[in-house]
Amino acid sequence: MKSKFLRNSGLFLLSVLLAGCPASKPASPATTDGKIVIKGSNTIGEELAPRLIAEYKKEHPAADFDLESKATGYGLANLLAGQCDIAGASRMAIKDELQLAQSRDVELKDNIIGSYSVAVVVNPGNPVANLTQEQVRDIFTGAVQNWKDVGGPDAPIHMFIRDPISGTYLGFKELAMENRPYGPGPKLFPKYEDIVQGVAQDANGIGYSSIELAATSGIKPVSIGGVAPTLDSVKLGKYPYTRVLRFYTNKTKEAPAARDFVQFVQSTRGQQILEQVGFVAHP
Repeated sequence: MKSKFLRNSGLFLLSVLLAGCPASKPASPATTDGKIVIKGSNTIGEELAPRLIAEYKKEHPAADFDLESKATGYGLANLLAGQCDIAGASRMAIKDELQLAQSRDVELKDNIIGSYSVAVVVNPGNPVANLTQEQVRDIFTGAVQNWKDVGGPDAPIHMFIRDPISGTYLGFKELAMENRPYGPGPKLFPKYEDIVQGVAQDANGIGYSSIELAATSGIKPVSIGGVAPTLDSVKLGKYPYTRVLRFYTNKTKEAPAARDFVQFVQSTRGQQILEQVGFVAHP
């Protein structure tokens, strides 16, 4: 169902953006006046991209950006239509997008910039230390509302999650909840730090945070299917709640300014910024 949704969404967006454009005419780069146009994933655009742009502009004060975050499919559709320089993606391009790229004479360049990963956390007094992916899904969708049903005490489960405008609110639904709605009565917070603080103060709390924050005192990270949320498990591709992040560009029409920004993000400094924002650097 999910792949069908992605396919249909991508086709719809592309059909709209490419309408009236001759199939034989390659997409041109969006950058014509030095402005770097980035469109795509909310996961990248919510916090990470603005921080990367701000740091990049410290060294390149004349750099100009146009950032629009809606979805990975939206970014790729715009890239294939020549409406942006960089498509921020929290998944790989799907088959239909690759075929459409080929038909448009667009050679997609896959620039991996890091990983987005979410750790499930509980109060340190909670005996639950490991959950299956099905149990996590059922807890956050409200199918399971008592800790005794997943090996814990006879006590109600209190959910701590990001607010609906957050990219993580949607990202966790996709990674851990099969895109199902959150269960009733969650406590909403604007930042991971607030979730961690809330769980630390609530014996029956459960929430999610970055891998880095999950390792702090006051909360307990939960293993998923026996795999602990660590940098090593993420980089080795073992931890399930992980998504590789990409900046797609049109390889043959790559604007110099866009290429330089991508290289900055992949540099040591750029990777440090990823980690500071709570993401995992590309190994």
